[in-house]
Amino acid sequence: MRRVVIIIIILLVLAAGGLFAANRMGYLSLNRGGEAAIGAPADQATATPIPPVIATDRIVAEARVVPVQRAGISAQVSGIVAEVLVQEGDQVEEEQVLLRLDQAQARAAVGKAEADLMRAQANLKAKTDGPRQQDLDAAQALVDAAQARLERLRQSTDAGDVAAAQASVANASANLQRVLDGATEQELIAAKADIANSRATLQQAQRAYDQVKWRDDIGALPQSAQLQQATNNFEAAQARYDNLVNGPRPAEINAANAQVSQANAQLEALKASRPSDLAALQADVRNAEAQLAKLKAGSTDADIAAAQADVMAATASLQQQLIALGQTEIRAPFAGTVAALNINPGEQASPGTALIQLAGTNAWQVETEDLTELQVVGLQTGAVAQITFDAIPDLELEGRVKSIRTFGENSSGDIVYRVVVVPTTQDPRLLWNMTAVVTFTTGQ
Repeated sequence: MRRVVIIIIILLVLAAGGLFAANRMGYLSLNRGGEAAIGAPADQATATPIPPVIATDRIVAEARVVPVQRAGISAQVSGIVAEVLVQEGDQVEEEQVLLRLDQAQARAAVGKAEADLMRAQANLKAKTDGPRQQDLDAAQALVDAAQARLERLRQSTDAGDVAAAQASVANASANLQRVLDGATEQELIAAKADIANSRATLQQAQRAYDQVKWRDDIGALPQSAQLQQATNNFEAAQARYDNLVNGPRPAEINAANAQVSQANAQLEALKASRPSDLAALQADVRNAEAQLAKLKAGSTDADIAAAQADVMAATASLQQQLIALGQTEIRAPFAGTVAALNINPGEQASPGTALIQLAGTNAWQVETEDLTELQVVGLQTGAVAQITFDAIPDLELEGRVKSIRTFGENSSGDIVYRVVVVPTTQDPRLLWNMTAVVTFTTGQ
C-alpha cells in the first residue's frame, strides 16, 4: 500500500513540474477569473501566478528491526535430541552448550577409534623394538619340531613301518593257505580226542542225573546243570570235528582272501605315501627356518614406515570421531539471547534446520526490502535516514545507510533491493522483527 502511495506522489510531482514549466514558457496563463488562457503569453496574464511546486527528495519505506548479530543455529549431524539446556529468553555466553544430541553411537565410535590407535601404536613399537627373546625361542621350537618329524620319517626304513606292513601281508597269506589246505592229521586226532573226552564226561553226568531224576526239584540240583554242560561240550566237539572233516566253507575262504587284499593295500599305500610325506615335512622345516630368520632380521624400513602410517591413520580417525562427538553438543557462537527455541527432547534434529534463534540484543539495525530500482539508485552508503517505529510512536531515531545489496530480487513484479540502516543510538525497547518506517533523503 505504501508503495502505491509513493508512486502516486511521484506522478503528482511530475505533473506539477510540467505545469510549472509550461507557465514559465508562456504556454499557460490565467485570466481575470482565474481561468487559464491557453496560448496567451505569460506576461499578458492578469492574475497572480501559481507558485512553483518543488519535487521532494524523500523516500519512505517499510522496514523491520533485526539484531546486528544473529544466527539460526542448526545441528551439524543428525540425531535425537537428548537434552535442551536453555529456554526462550535466556541469556547465554559464547561457547555455552545449548542442547545435546544422543551420544551413544558417537561415544562407541570414539572407543573403537581409541582401540585401533592403541593397536597401531603397539604394532609400531614391536617393529621398532625388534623381536623379543620369547618370540625367538618359540620360532626356534617350531624349527626343532619340524626337523624332528622329518628325521623320524627318514628313520622309518624297511625294518620299521614297511617291514611291519610286509609281515601283515605274509601272515594274511599264510592264514589263507591254512584255510585252503583244510585240517591236518594232528587236528583230526585232537578233534576225535575231544569228542571221546566230552562223551565220557557226558555219560558220567548222565549217570549222576539218573540217580536223582525222580525228585521234584531236579531242575534245581547241580546234577541237572552238569548234565546240560556236558551235553553242550560234546555237541561242540562233534561240530568241530565235522568242520575239520568237511573242509573250509566259502565264507571262510572269502574272509581270508579279504585279509590278504587289505594287508597288500596298506603296504602299497605306505610305500606310495613315503615320498610325499617326506617332501611335506621338508617344506615344513624350510618354512619354520624362514620364519625364524625373518624374526632375527627384524623389521625393514618399509615395515616401520607402514606401521607409522597406520598410527597416523588411526590418529586421524580418532580425531574425526572426537569431532563427531563434539558435534552432538550445539554451542552458542556468541553471547546473546535465545530468541526462539524450535526443538524438544526426543525429537529428530537434522542438519540445515534452525533449532535455535540466537540474537545479540545489545545492538540493533533496521532492514528494508521495500526500495525499488528507481528509488535505490539515488541512495548511497552513509546516507542519513530517519527511523520511526509503529510499536513506539514517540521514538524517532536517526540512522545511516550501512549497506545496499547490489543484487535485486523480483517482488510482485518490482525489482527490490535490501538496504540496511544502523541507528546512531540504541533504545532498550526495541525487539526483534518490530516494524519500522525509514525515511531516506536522496541526493546526499
